[in-house]
Amino acid sequence: MSKKLVHTPEGVRDIYGMEYARKLAIEGMVLDKVRSFGYEDIQTPTFEFFEVFSREVGTTPSRELYKFFDKEGNTLVLRPDFTPSMARCAAKYFMDQNVPIRFCYEGNTFSNTSSLQGKLREVTQMGAELIGDASVEADGEMAAMVIEALLETGLKDFQLSIGNVEYFKGICEEAGLDGETELALREFISGKNYFGAEELLLERKVEAGYREVLLKITDLFGAAEALGQAKRLVRNPRSLHAVERLEKLYEVLCLYQVEKYVSFDMGMLSKYQYYTGVIYKAYTYGVGDALVKGGRYDNLLGHFGKSAPAIGFMVVIDDLMAALERQNIPVVLPEKAVVLEYTDKNYKEVLAEARRLRGEGRKAVVTQRHRDA
Repeated sequence: MSKKLVHTPEGVRDIYGMEYARKLAIEGMVLDKVRSFGYEDIQTPTFEFFEVFSREVGTTPSRELYKFFDKEGNTLVLRPDFTPSMARCAAKYFMDQNVPIRFCYEGNTFSNTSSLQGKLREVTQMGAELIGDASVEADGEMAAMVIEALLETGLKDFQLSIGNVEYFKGICEEAGLDGETELALREFISGKNYFGAEELLLERKVEAGYREVLLKITDLFGAAEALGQAKRLVRNPRSLHAVERLEKLYEVLCLYQVEKYVSFDMGMLSKYQYYTGVIYKAYTYGVGDALVKGGRYDNLLGHFGKSAPAIGFMVVIDDLMAALERQNIPVVLPEKAVVLEYTDKNYKEVLAEARRLRGEGRKAVVTQRHRDA
């Protein structure tokens, strides 16, 4: 028998038993908290047309997509990211609706990358999208919901780091950087690669003053005081407005009483090009990447024909599970099934007891008693 019949490909795995029970319990806690904010469940297809995740949309690079063809010759992809699917869905079913729409979702995403570095190619994501609300209060609702959802799972030692991509874009615009340079610089600054950023700016002959400001972005992180430092560093209206938006957001989060879990990072950027404003990531110890990622994407729905602002987040359930386990945080699991053994003589009575327990909403297993050897 071939080993391929019982083994999984690299980057995917089976989840079963108590581990899967914990995963379902965690998913339930996150979803219950999100639903308490009035978000309604939505399910989109596991695969979509390639155009939903094309380069123009600004999502995952084509080389990292699982692509295949249907019998009509259309190029299809397994979804790498939920947000474009949510945008497509909102444009299709709520084209003429102008009131805010609140979605929440759960499902698996797929990344066809060769540099796994311990990560899986298939992971479970849960998240929420608020479409049709451009206010700072909407930003606050989403950020507070992330914090409350993580707290609901038992996680206590984490930080939601918040930035605004408009701050970086405003400086790039003022400095006259072309699109190619901006994208390359985004990679270096997002990875806190100071020397790589400096080398790029020198190579492109960026003016010394702007070069200094762009390199200082990597140091603008920490508590709310970092916002004052960020404001003093720039003069262009676009960047100043970005800082003012974060100051107002902080006031909203204080009203939610979650400010102790919040920090700011003006150098925070994303590989997803569709983010247009506030952006955030949640970090904790025990995992190497952000547990939660999200932000504002006010132009994305326009690719699907609907002009509407939007903001959302997603949590990687697999990473959240790992964090809870490594921090020794117990997950409350549903009651186990009562095991009822029967013999040839008492099967009728045992079955009646099992039916009674199930009628009360409890779990019951009916199994034959093994005779002693």
